[in-house]
Amino acid sequence: MIKEHFISTAVLKAKEGKRTALKEALIKLINPTRSELGCLYYILFEDKNNKGTFYMREAFKDTAAFEFHTQTVHFKNFAAQMDELMSEPIQLIELKQVSDLD
Repeated sequence: MIKEHFISTAVLKAKEGKRTALKEALIKLINPTRSELGCLYYILFEDKNNKGTFYMREAFKDTAAFEFHTQTVHFKNFAAQMDELMSEPIQLIELKQVSDLD
């Protein structure tokens, strides 16, 4: 049986000229988020063919752990910069695991 974790990919698109600033702001989220009790993984990617489009693959123990994450100081500090750095709101794609890992 597959355990129900909160798994998602956040799509974050930089405004023109803000790619580096957005990347740096996202990187600042990684260590404090990984230190959260309910965080299983938190990994940043950038689209090779579309520079400035980032994907944060994230998994939390459950929905409550994800909701806790959105209320942390480090996430709120990032959220305060989103309008300045991003060309559109975060697109959060929630995923449900349907196969085993092996």
